[in-house]
Amino acid sequence: MFDDEDQIRVYVPPGWPAAVRPPGAPGWVATAEAFLLDSCPAEYRGYGVLRRHPVVLARLAREFVSSQLVATRSGLTGLRPSLTGVVDAATADQAAAVLQQEEARLVRVARAVELVDQALRDVRFVPKL
Repeated sequence: MFDDEDQIRVYVPPGWPAAVRPPGAPGWVATAEAFLLDSCPAEYRGYGVLRRHPVVLARLAREFVSSQLVATRSGLTGLRPSLTGVVDAATADQAAAVLQQEEARLVRVARAVELVDQALRDVRFVPKL
């Protein structure tokens, strides 16, 4: 949680990641970078350009999470047929449930990454009535 003196009253839309401070708050970019790096392959931490340019990191994070979502949906589509005769139907159903949960998680992460990317590009969020 943030200290009272560090809090800033800035609107962030639904889906804003809890781990990222609101845009303009002290240290918000550092929390955004940490969130984006956590959304990418661990190897991305070793690339200096991504640490120096958070907007580039955000762009790559968007692509990475999007590709994970496509792969998860593809895996879900072919899961049961590929497991026929290999595992019982209950196990295949459990595996499908895992991919459905992962799909939902990735949808949330994709939304959060998109919002952080917009904020890094100086988009100001305004509440909708």
